[in-house]
Amino acid sequence: MHPSMQAQDVTKLCYQAAFGAEHLFTKDGHNMENKIREYFYTEYETTSGEFRPPLYEKIWTDVCRVNLAAWKYKPEWLFDLFMMSANASRVARVELADKTRGRFNDFMETAKHLGFAVSYDPNNIRPVHHSAEYREKEKPAYRVISGSYTRLIPILYNMAKRAEKAKMECGEACKENAADVVAIDGRAASGKTTMAAHLAAITGAGVIHMDDFFLPMELRTPERFAKPGGNIHHERFAEEVLPFLKSGKAFSYQKFDCAKMKFNGVQEVTASPWRVIEGTYSNHPILENYMDLAVFSDITVLEQMARIERRDGEKRAKEYASKWIPLEEEYFQTYQIKESADIRV
Repeated sequence: MHPSMQAQDVTKLCYQAAFGAEHLFTKDGHNMENKIREYFYTEYETTSGEFRPPLYEKIWTDVCRVNLAAWKYKPEWLFDLFMMSANASRVARVELADKTRGRFNDFMETAKHLGFAVSYDPNNIRPVHHSAEYREKEKPAYRVISGSYTRLIPILYNMAKRAEKAKMECGEACKENAADVVAIDGRAASGKTTMAAHLAAITGAGVIHMDDFFLPMELRTPERFAKPGGNIHHERFAEEVLPFLKSGKAFSYQKFDCAKMKFNGVQEVTASPWRVIEGTYSNHPILENYMDLAVFSDITVLEQMARIERRDGEKRAKEYASKWIPLEEEYFQTYQIKESADIRV
């Protein structure tokens, strides 16, 4: 993909894959956000789209380079995503210092085996610049996003594109009393709630949780559970949420506490031109395709069970494996939820 890479560029790639972009967030322990912001917007405005790069390039399993020349809308969202990611990388580096340094050393050894004449002091690991040849031929302009934030990239970009299209068609006025809806469905423990929280932090979206619509005991009949996705209280969702989603105005709904098996308080949904619905069954066809963007959040079986056990304990994990996950999988397969999603992460 990048034939002009020199050993110096490989070192930079390995550093970013191991550490993310945390070094850009601090300097001598001081927050440099204002200077980083100024530099970001200057680079964004002067970056040419001549090379037409992909929106993002994965450089490790959970690390991406997002190309500024490809991100055409709402640069403030990309900047916020970058800062959140950089700050999280900084914290992770402190907490997992030995592991992160070890990963970098492994990457560099791999680079040597691939034939790159890289040299570095393993006791003095530090970021480097791109080589002059690489800068001249490839004009790199990107921001490194790492961790769980990488999954937000296609979602945020599609949201930004929709916002720009609406602005072009009818100006800002048409968005004042209207909202677009993103529905994040997917497997248990795949990060749906975390993604919704991050999207809300960046876009100001109001968030609705499908867990608040757990089916009450009196409705749990064999006939109900025989229907794929029947274990969600879709009638109440249709009554308390659907009529208000597109208005953009604040509203509220009752929360059902599945641990106590009773209603427990009210969830306030903030006024916003964006709504994010998160949770399994949020893309159920019985809700009549209310969303503007359908997202499917995936996870491997092994990681899923490991997360559930860490989160809820071994006993609860066994219950998920024997009862709730089979119900979810039947729903996914019956309605082709993953295959029909606009975005899969």
